Amino acid sequence: MMPKDKPDEKKALVIGAGFGGIASALRLRKKGYDVTIIDQCSHLGGRAKTFEINGFKHDAGPTVITAPFLFEELFALYNKDIKDYVKLIPLNPWYRFVFSDGKQFDYGGTLNDTLQEIEKFDPDDKKNYLKLVENSKEIFDVGFTKLAAMPFHKISKMISIIPYLITLKAYRTVWGFVTSHLKNDYLRQAFSIQPLLVGGNPFNTTCIYSLIHYLERKWGIHFAMGGTGALVNALKTLMDEEGIKIELNRSVKSLLIEDRVCKGVIFEDGSKIKSDIVVSNADPAFLYKNMVSKNNQALSARVKSKSAKFSMGLYVLYFGTTKKYNDVVHHTIWLGKRYKDLLEDIFDKKILTDDFSLYIHRPTATDPSFAPHGCDSFYVLAPVPNTQSGINWHIDGPKLRDRIVNSLSKTILPDLENTITSDFFKTPSDFEKDYSSVHGAGFSIAPTLTQSAWFRYHNKAEGIKNLYLCGAGTHPGAGLPGVLSSAKVIDELIQDLSEK
Repeated sequence: MMPKDKPDEKKALVIGAGFGGIASALRLRKKGYDVTIIDQCSHLGGRAKTFEINGFKHDAGPTVITAPFLFEELFALYNKDIKDYVKLIPLNPWYRFVFSDGKQFDYGGTLNDTLQEIEKFDPDDKKNYLKLVENSKEIFDVGFTKLAAMPFHKISKMISIIPYLITLKAYRTVWGFVTSHLKNDYLRQAFSIQPLLVGGNPFNTTCIYSLIHYLERKWGIHFAMGGTGALVNALKTLMDEEGIKIELNRSVKSLLIEDRVCKGVIFEDGSKIKSDIVVSNADPAFLYKNMVSKNNQALSARVKSKSAKFSMGLYVLYFGTTKKYNDVVHHTIWLGKRYKDLLEDIFDKKILTDDFSLYIHRPTATDPSFAPHGCDSFYVLAPVPNTQSGINWHIDGPKLRDRIVNSLSKTILPDLENTITSDFFKTPSDFEKDYSSVHGAGFSIAPTLTQSAWFRYHNKAEGIKNLYLCGAGTHPGAGLPGVLSSAKVIDELIQDLSEK
């Protein structure tokens, strides 16, 4: 039975039904709020939608699940077990790295499994890796355990952590952190790509994100049977059970603000919903640019929006194959010949080159339901410049598709040119149009040191009361652990109604 709303319940409105918004809605409902979550899309989950075409299924957005306890917490809030809603299974290996010369490195499993793989490249780096994990844990203990769910809207909080940042050498980049430990060039590449999973260039992303090494080591990499879409459906069931109202296909034009107090939203059709508090899971750069007038913004928000550096864009090719590629694992990182120079072309020069590196998702390695019998389903992601580049994706999209298919056909997916079927792709232009992502950035603003913690968009809106922000562009950052943790920050900021 769905619980009935009480007449005296305060109302909370959540804009955007990505994982950050869903998690915020569940946490606010637990605090006693009458919660409504709205989204401009026709589905829940934001980018975590599912495509189905000709019997092939594809997760559209996030496919790598780390720190599954953050999802488990949402069900535990209501004394429920996530296992009764969706099945999460650990993967091994977590990733297979395939280098341009054909060498492979399987990362994941036990610590000993990883050390054995490292030995194939450089035995001396085994002890260096152990030190890297040890240092990653030190960063994790501060950057994740202590700070990920901590509000940073006060400059005093930022000042208080400066000693931690100095001790952890947060001024170093991820690349600097990795190369200070590992000596082998192959391993340096493999262990420095993690920032790309949250929209950052390893050569300028703060080494705080090196905590990902320990996070992966502690919890592993998981997959939801049925895909990330099954995880969204599980959360929808939980929201339905707990009386959270869901309204889809509704676009917010602006926030309803009076005397710098947010009192609800105004939709594109002119209708309004009033609310005691509003939580935005929209891209904060889009929110401040399009939904809040400048005179209602604090100077800090205006400065961030004006100087913001955005993450790269994403080109995602989805396809099926008429045969199975059993030698390809669930997650593959396919690295091109260039590394630093390619990233410079993507992030700094913002040019589309003939070469690329790829993340390849083959869910049928774990869940055969993603494709018809005897077939495979694939999702191939290429980091590309965001729309600040001026690239015409109507022209360059099909060309990049052909280059990717040709390269994979010559390497890990032999004869792909003849087995590929039911393919389509999404570009940064689609991200900009479908998800209101400024510049089509895949992960909102980039995770640099000067765009982290207090310097990132605040979870408590800057200059506006009763407005809160969650999601990739806010503290602590992008990626599933980041956006779910941003909802925990909201939890810290908003008082439980039972305490009033």
